[in-house]
Amino acid sequence: MDKPIKAFVFDVYGTLFDVIAIKEQCEELFPGHGDAISQTWRTKQVEYFMMRQLMGKYDAFSAVTRSALKYALEGEGLESTETIEQQLMDAYLQLPLYKESEAVLRELQDHQLVVFSNGSHDMLDPLIENAGIKDLLDKAVSVDEIKQFKPAPAAYQYVLDRLGIERDEVLFMSSNGWDISGAKNFGFRTAWINRKEAPVEQLGLEPDHVFSDLTGLLKCQ
Repeated sequence: MDKPIKAFVFDVYGTLFDVIAIKEQCEELFPGHGDAISQTWRTKQVEYFMMRQLMGKYDAFSAVTRSALKYALEGEGLESTETIEQQLMDAYLQLPLYKESEAVLRELQDHQLVVFSNGSHDMLDPLIENAGIKDLLDKAVSVDEIKQFKPAPAAYQYVLDRLGIERDEVLFMSSNGWDISGAKNFGFRTAWINRKEAPVEQLGLEPDHVFSDLTGLLKCQ
């Protein structure tokens, strides 16, 4: 019989917050290129922190995100300035919550609620503050504290140590298949928030639950 869940651990980007919504700011600054910039920006952001983890060349998520933005703009053949780049970086601190995120956090207040992100605190903390959900969370944990990006096992071990419970008492949720695979490999129970109806990653690490949005978590209490 499964142990009761003591902690719900949320990924941030793409799980609680809509990363692709930044295409609106990209479109305002570069008409006709907003969608392409936002998609490439996110893709290269993930590629860059994965590459840095594999190469043992850690850099903070804010630096990785800025590098990915520069690549996305150059890839579209666009000329930019430090001022424009900073505008878009600042927009990352104002990403919108998905429509159900706050309500689900409120419904789960009887549990320990933690966000665990590859985002560094200089991006993560203002984002949470600006969204008005800081008081709904028990902890905001960043991999920057140990400089090991998810999906490295050391990253999940770090958040588990911060929780002070057993790994099978954690339900970890993310919209990112690679993150769910990493958490499942570590031994967490997992809920994949499959917003895009994507296939399961072919790694032999099936998620325990699959939901189309965060409201499915209310079945797991």
